[in-house]
Amino acid sequence: MAADLSQIVKAYDVRGVVPDQWDESLAELFGAAFAQVTGADAIVIGHDMRPSSPGLSQAFARGAAARGVDVTEIGLCSTDQLYYASGALGLPGAMFTASHNPAQYNGIKMCRAGAAPIGQDTGLAEIRALVEGWTESGAPEPAATRGTITRRDTLEDYAAHLRTLVDLTSIRPLKVVVDAGNGMGGHTVPTVFAGLPLTLVPMYFELDGTFPNHEANPLDPANIVDLQQRVREEGADLGIAFDGDADRCFVVDEHGDPVSPSAVTALVASRELARHGGEGTVIHNLITSWSVPEVVRENGGTPVRTRVGHSFIKAEMARTGAIFGGEHSAHYYFKDFWNADTGMLAALHVLAALGGQDGPLSALVAQYDRYAGSGEINSTVDDQAARLAALKTAFESREGVTLDELDGLTVTAADWWFNVRPSNTEPLLRLNAEARDETTMTKIRDEVLAIIRG
Repeated sequence: MAADLSQIVKAYDVRGVVPDQWDESLAELFGAAFAQVTGADAIVIGHDMRPSSPGLSQAFARGAAARGVDVTEIGLCSTDQLYYASGALGLPGAMFTASHNPAQYNGIKMCRAGAAPIGQDTGLAEIRALVEGWTESGAPEPAATRGTITRRDTLEDYAAHLRTLVDLTSIRPLKVVVDAGNGMGGHTVPTVFAGLPLTLVPMYFELDGTFPNHEANPLDPANIVDLQQRVREEGADLGIAFDGDADRCFVVDEHGDPVSPSAVTALVASRELARHGGEGTVIHNLITSWSVPEVVRENGGTPVRTRVGHSFIKAEMARTGAIFGGEHSAHYYFKDFWNADTGMLAALHVLAALGGQDGPLSALVAQYDRYAGSGEINSTVDDQAARLAALKTAFESREGVTLDELDGLTVTAADWWFNVRPSNTEPLLRLNAEARDETTMTKIRDEVLAIIRG
């Protein structure tokens, strides 16, 4: 019987429980399929610190090499370090990680040369079909000449490249607490930060894919409590938290208060526009704050609004030639990083901005955090479409209100907006609301929730 991969092949990656849903034998077939679909002569592979990652990545390498493809293994790395290798070496790449998922999970993020993403519409469906076919009819025929498998360390080169993109030479000394969550930030931060005028206070830098301290998902407020407390205890200038594969970064100010990813997006956008001569396109998704397009325009740029999700951001980055893109989930994309996302580069921008002036981070980001936001609120519903239809009916006849359905339903008025969009994987509706003041935001948030929850 062919393997049923419907549970592990997602829209943009492979992800599932090891060994229950997939194992090294399947990883080897994925390697062979990746080699065939990309048509590459050579590929690059990296992996995170999960216990199953080395074995899975080596099996993938064997599968690709059996098809005649030369494999460069870069070993332990962050996801954006793998993107760096794909871009700098001009090779398709595969990263073994399940990001912030629990320890029993693992996965593969795949890209073409130059870190161009592979998703369902750009090769992943073909990869899945090949693997399913081979599990039914037997492994693919090996190539006449087997490819080589070699090791290469790219950490120093990755760090050096990032340091060419942000000028940190003249910043004032800063004390920064970094919570790596036992993820790959513990591997990359010491090298990237080396030589900077920073007093680094490391938290959970030990690489441990069982995540003994907290989940490596800083989007959940429970997982940054330790960082917030440590920043206050240390009297630090800021705190930074990375997720498991260190491609997202979250920031807290000197009080331990979270800095909105929208404010980070606006701050980095202003700096990237300055680097590019005060002009350029900046991509933002439709749940980022009103502050983002405002700051982009104020700094000479052109904001472009997209659906939520990295595939949409990356597609618009490529289509428009954008210099930067940001999402409220703390993914940050850079033209000078092959349009790929790198939380580390965003963190360096925050350090450069803070260290380039004398005030505290809370005062610096206040100019980029202008409105009252609800954060994302999830509601379990029986019928997503019916609840969205009820919302549309409730608001479409209101005076001075506009509706659009680019991604779920967005309703915009003079003083507030909200977006409600369905989850693709769970019976949830996700609400984000924002207003010019807290009272108005609370009122519209509660009104919308009352309709959603019926």
